Amino acid sequence: MNVFDVYPLNDVTIVKASGSWVWDDKGQKYLDLYGGHAVISIGHTNPHWVKRIETQLHQISFYSNSVKIPLQQQLADKLGKVSGKENYRLFMCNSGAEANENALKLASFYNGRKKIIAFKKAFHGRTSLAVAATDNPNIVAPVNQTDYIIFLPFNDEAALENAFAQHEICAVIIEGIQGVGGINVATVSFLQKIRALCNQYNAVYIADSVQCGYGRSGKFYSHDFASVDADIYTMAKGMGNGFPVAGISISPKFEAKHFMLGTTFGGNHLACAASLAVLEEIEENNLMQNAEMVGNYLMEELKKLPNIIEVRGRGLMIGIQLPDEFSGVKKNLLWKHKIFTGEAKPNVIRLLPALNITLEQAGIFLQAIKSELQG
Repeated sequence: MNVFDVYPLNDVTIVKASGSWVWDDKGQKYLDLYGGHAVISIGHTNPHWVKRIETQLHQISFYSNSVKIPLQQQLADKLGKVSGKENYRLFMCNSGAEANENALKLASFYNGRKKIIAFKKAFHGRTSLAVAATDNPNIVAPVNQTDYIIFLPFNDEAALENAFAQHEICAVIIEGIQGVGGINVATVSFLQKIRALCNQYNAVYIADSVQCGYGRSGKFYSHDFASVDADIYTMAKGMGNGFPVAGISISPKFEAKHFMLGTTFGGNHLACAASLAVLEEIEENNLMQNAEMVGNYLMEELKKLPNIIEVRGRGLMIGIQLPDEFSGVKKNLLWKHKIFTGEAKPNVIRLLPALNITLEQAGIFLQAIKSELQG
């Protein structure tokens, strides 16, 4: 049997990792500024994270949600404190797509409606309704197609107001910073408009924070820059630092009923241990402040370089848009300079490093990309 070939692969095998460094099977060292799609939030093999999981493994690794799991409440308490949403409640699942799927389902349970507003260049996952709300026809199978999704231009307040006036809207789902779409930042006024319209029409504001959440922007949720509260926050990626875990943070307006949501593996003992370790590291080592500081430094220095169309983002979620003639820069960063970065088509380099990246490591990247853009 062979692996189902759905991923374009770099010809490199990573066998060891520590912090923001990884090593391949030939002993070559690389600087990791991508973290496996923003997953590595507190550094590879973080010692506290490893210890948390190892200790839990020696106690119990799994039992289902048919019994009390005190770690879930510990995690909910810590998440509420670190995120500033202490009166919200937590439902745990396994992936960002599943988090968005459950958020959309909960919204529809709440107001009994079906129409969802999503946005151009959005990416919300690959499960049935999440992928229908994703603006990429290439990954939407015929069975996923639905008339329930309304795609609007990103940051277009007039289009948003018009959609609410014309349709009975169930929910608006929006990334505070679009990741796959190219690091496009939602404006403060646009997020505030979403909040106001959802209030006016009793619709649900879903803040997709799968990639742009968990401190990456310099605030816990990037939507917090707008100084409004969403009704549901979805999260995954950096939540477990590589352990598969996700969740939704749910405002007090929703009433919980038995069996309305469910999961087999969500909220298991190991997932909670990993997630607690991440929040403890974020809190104790001021990683949101570090993300803001190093991210601001990177963006300021990048804006000084030649041959860059635009630098976008917040904190350690940065997009570098390049002209067509520099389309090979990402490849050169990997193979010539041994630096992993991400990409958004056609020519946007994405930086999604661990939140504890250092200024020195940022400087290594700046020197490498400077040499490519001046070359």
